[in-house]
Amino acid sequence: MENKTNTDLDLTLAAFKAEDYEKALQGFLKLLENDANNPNILNNIGLCYAKLARDDQAVEYFIKTLSFNPKSVQTYINLSDVYFKNKNIIDAINLLENAVTLMPKEIALKHYLSRFYLEDCRYDLALEQLFEILDIDAENIDAYWDLGNVQFEIGDYDSAIANYETVLEKIDSNAVLYYQTAIAYEANDNVDKAISNHLKAISCNENFHPSYKKLGILFMARSDMESAAEYFEDYLKFDLPEEEKKNIEDILSRIRQ
Repeated sequence: MENKTNTDLDLTLAAFKAEDYEKALQGFLKLLENDANNPNILNNIGLCYAKLARDDQAVEYFIKTLSFNPKSVQTYINLSDVYFKNKNIIDAINLLENAVTLMPKEIALKHYLSRFYLEDCRYDLALEQLFEILDIDAENIDAYWDLGNVQFEIGDYDSAIANYETVLEKIDSNAVLYYQTAIAYEANDNVDKAISNHLKAISCNENFHPSYKKLGILFMARSDMESAAEYFEDYLKFDLPEEEKKNIEDILSRIRQ
């Protein structure tokens, strides 16, 4: 019997890994018949329902999971994701606040909570969670990144830049990181640094098209029309919406006059 259960579990997990969520769901429901209070199975059923966009049932099973294992960090994250997907951000925040109270040292929960606070424009509370994460783990790169994002939102560009640069000391080959750092420098009226970071973004990923447009705009601001035209022309090589394409063509037309 135990061997059959292990085989069924292996097949069910394989179906989930292969993204055959309906098959995985049926497998987990079958396993639940012999182990009705197993929080891992309940959580996995919730995940299958969530993947199948059957969110009410996903919520039901995640709540069941927490009734048997109130310290299941991943279940709190899974349930908050479903709440957020359905625009129930207050429910997500309330859930995670309770989870953080129960498990104050769990960084993953604090991280999720800080991001929901940011989405809900509760910037002070987001900052509080992120600073607490760094008190627990001073090398947490994700916390520095999120901290920079919150500081950017509230207009503290110097602090945002400092935290983005801290991330770039550890991760120096990510176009999105360089792009966001460039945006912060631009907001802080440092055009040279903004250009430098957009160039680094393109160096990391030559298909990262947002930086081409930004470089065109920034070189225009420096009255370097030749360089501006070069980057606008490169930007036009990407698959852009027709309206955006026309706007850039109009800019190029004015530059070339």
